[in-house]
Order: sequence, then C-alpha cells, then structure tokens
Amino acid sequence: MPDHQKPALGVGVVGYAFMGRAHSQAWRNVGAFFDLPYRPVMAALVGRSRPAVDEAAARMGWASVETDWKALLRRDDVQVIDVCTPGDSHAEIAVAALEAGKHVLCEKPLANTVAEAEAMAAAAAQARERGVRSMVAFNYRRVPAVALAHRMVAEGRLGQIRHVRAQYLQDWIADPEFPLVWRLQRDKAGSGALGDIGAHIIDVAQFVTGDRLVGVSALTETFVKERPLAEASAGLAAGGSATARGEVSVDDAALFIGRLDGGGLASFEATRFATGRKNSLRLEVNGSAGSLAFDFEAMNELWFHDNTVDPDTAGFRRILVTEPTHPYAGAWWPPGHALGYEHAFTHEVADFTTAIADGTDPAPSFADGLQVQRVLAAVEESAAGGSGWTAIQTTEAV
Repeated sequence: MPDHQKPALGVGVVGYAFMGRAHSQAWRNVGAFFDLPYRPVMAALVGRSRPAVDEAAARMGWASVETDWKALLRRDDVQVIDVCTPGDSHAEIAVAALEAGKHVLCEKPLANTVAEAEAMAAAAAQARERGVRSMVAFNYRRVPAVALAHRMVAEGRLGQIRHVRAQYLQDWIADPEFPLVWRLQRDKAGSGALGDIGAHIIDVAQFVTGDRLVGVSALTETFVKERPLAEASAGLAAGGSATARGEVSVDDAALFIGRLDGGGLASFEATRFATGRKNSLRLEVNGSAGSLAFDFEAMNELWFHDNTVDPDTAGFRRILVTEPTHPYAGAWWPPGHALGYEHAFTHEVADFTTAIADGTDPAPSFADGLQVQRVLAAVEESAAGGSGWTAIQTTEAV
C-alpha cells in the first residue's frame, strides 16, 4: 500500500538531546526503508526550553513542539509517546501515557528503582488488555549481528551454553575535570556505568542466550569522587575560574559474575574509564558445539567457531552481517555495505510500529525491563555487601 494510503501513527518524543536525536532520526527515516502498516508522523517534540526545542524541532523535522509532556496526553494526533528523558522521569511519563491510552517506547534502563519499574510493568500489563503496547528501547539487540547471534543460538548452533562474557567499555569521563553532568548524579540517573551501559550488556547477554540471570556477585567503584559543576566548567571555558565541585553519587565502573538459569556462568564489566575504548560493547558466548564473539566497534561483524568440524581446520571465522538474509539487513544496502549505530534505532521503531499494528506484544517488554532492573539492584546490593552472592527475584509474567 502506498504510504499516503496508510493510516497515520502520530508520534511525540519527549527529549531532544542524545537519545531524542537518535529516536528522531529513526522515526524520520523508518518509512523509507521498511514497508510498515502505519505511516509514522512526527507530530510533536517536547522540551522544557522553548527556544531550544523550537530549534531542535526545526532541525530534526518535527511538526510542532510542546514544553510540557502532559500536553501529549491530550493530543488526538499523538498515538505514541517516546520517552527519551533521564531515568528520574521515566515512570511518571510512561505510566501517565499508558493510562491515557498512548503506546509507549521508553529508553533504558526502564526506571531508576525496582519499585518504579514494577509500577511501570503493572501499568503496561493493564494497558495491554486495552490494546495499548509498550516496549523498552534496548537498541543493541537490533544490531543485525546481535540479532543473528540470537538466531544461531536459538537454532542450536552453539549447543549447551556454558560461558558468557560481556563488557561495555567507554572512556568519556576518564578526565577527572570532566563536569558533573546528570549521568553522574544518582537522583537523575539511578546509577552510573552500571545502569547506563551495564543494562545494555545484561539485556544483550540474556537476549542472545535466551537465558536469564538468577544471581550475581559484584564490585563497583567510583574512581573520581568529586567533579566540577557544569556551571563552573562553563565559566572556566569563558575565562573564569572553576572552583565549585560536586559529589559524584554513582559508580564509575561495575564488575560482576553471575549464573544463568540455563546453567551457564557469566561475567560482566561496565566502565566509563577504559581509556582508548570509545563504545566497545563486547559479547562472547561459548557453548558445547561452538562459540560466538561480537564487538560493537566492528558492529557489522560476527565471529563464529563451529566446534563440530574437523579440528585441523576449525577456528573462529568472520561473518560479515550484511546479507539480505541476515536480520534487518535486507531493508538497506547491497551486501558488504555497512550499517551504523543509528540503524539499530530504525529497526527498533520498525518492530514497535509493526507490533502495534499486529496487536502483538513487542520485545523487550516492560516486564523484561523490570527483570533487568532487578539485576541492577542485585548488583548494587552485592557490591554494598562486599561482593556477596545476591539472588535475583523472578519477574512474574505481566
């Protein structure tokens, strides 16, 4: 069906910074590459500063702006609310949107606390009975190579899963004079490297293996305890002095081991102090029949070892995940033409839009987001207790 004949799906995005830009790009381009049952319409962009949100909306292609997200609840031209704000506002916005009958796509981690995530999962379950859908934006599971790894494990290519190694390595706050931005404040971010990037590797590891963590033993550390306030850093850039500093109230790095419900052992490392590593999300899965390895800094590649072939010629081989038969890749370019970071968000909104139209439950659900939140809480509890073993509560089906 031509796009102009498809029913419109009005979208409102709350937030226009890093994630707001990524989601805007996805909503703007998804219809050009995926044959969707709806025609996404970029109805409204929300931000607290009117001049700033006006500029962002004009640059990114939004039809209108709001300075209060509650206005989206009253707009008949908005059917989807896409939450791209810091974690301290996720629960309030998502619950209100679901109760108002709006479909919700919410950035990760789902919330700042387990209690908030439980409230969101409960609201999502109630809304689902009225045909209202919700999804957590764990975008890395939409990278074609990660989706292919998931498919290969599901097909039994790795046999019994025995080991999982997951790392997310960045270095953007290694400088102790980097300012105290919101991601370094617990009241806004919930946690530090653990929730910001550790949540991603928890989701990716569980998604690829199909298993869930049932317990962890953890260590966390804050290497730089105080940082310049953002206002002081701006003053220094303007030639002033930067003496005002504030407490870093989140972790800089988290290291933990865990056990999967399928019997495998897992290790996780999340840090924003790995100098030289910019966005290295790494995953290796070892099974009885083979192994898979992935690094996002080479995101179009998946490495596979088949342990069932002749050992004289066995070993890891590189799969370039750009074939039309690979997940998502067929919607884009000829084989060998690489995709980028932004494409994972496009795949995300394509899947979400299709689920809304089909009346199916998109994944990862808010219940999945709650399960990850419980893992994050268990890591913090274990670290606070000196790395003792902490069991993870089972997330009930909602």
